[in-house]
Amino acid sequence: MRIYDPDQPTLEALRGSNIELVIGVRNEDIQSIANSVSLATNWVQNNVLKYSQDVKFRYIVVGNEIDPNNDQASNFVVLAMQNIYTSLASAKLQNQIKISTAIQMNLLGSSYPPSTGAFSDSSISFITPIVNFLVENEAPLLVNMYTYFSYISDPNNVDLSFALFNSQTDRAIDGKYEYRNLFDASLGAIYAALEKVGGANLEVVVSESGWPSDGGVAATVENAQIYYENLFNHVSSGTPNRPNQALETYLFAMFDEN
Repeated sequence: MRIYDPDQPTLEALRGSNIELVIGVRNEDIQSIANSVSLATNWVQNNVLKYSQDVKFRYIVVGNEIDPNNDQASNFVVLAMQNIYTSLASAKLQNQIKISTAIQMNLLGSSYPPSTGAFSDSSISFITPIVNFLVENEAPLLVNMYTYFSYISDPNNVDLSFALFNSQTDRAIDGKYEYRNLFDASLGAIYAALEKVGGANLEVVVSESGWPSDGGVAATVENAQIYYENLFNHVSSGTPNRPNQALETYLFAMFDEN
């Protein structure tokens, strides 16, 4: 289960539940935590240590979809991660609870074919120190991935069935890899991009994925059901780049925002 900020009633409700939790540091709190070890310590104490005896924390996610081109917090993500790591280490929890951040796919400057995947020039200075931190601390990179947006941005060249895991004929051949759905092809681009910045062996966790049921092109209850069911069945078997390795994936969302 993933929550985007340390909501106290939710944390209380999860006591003793045995549900593993991914908890977020809000984007607007990143700079202050980066600038103050004591604030980082207070955040960890009030939102993690206070509950750690009976809430199973899996990851602390420092920021969600930070935009290095438009978000001032981008300059402070790694330092905030380091300060929270220091606070966790003081409680000897740094190996039990991993620290990461969640990025969006548009940090890629190229993504097709997947082997050409690379982070854009404007995001390199943002993502590289993050990758270095994650590699050093054996933590995964969290990626929010929506094939829906790739489909609606280029419906003439992306088949709906390819985006929904339903295609029987469409496939992308890229070197030694054969991609039979857009989800795997997108992941392939992420893996290729990570390899170029020193993260060849970095684990990727899909921290958001879903399909809208209303309000847009191809946004129907039927398509949403197809996507979620196919995604659920697919990720347990791995992807072409990392076969036979279940892909940790979080469905967005548990309830309708509207």
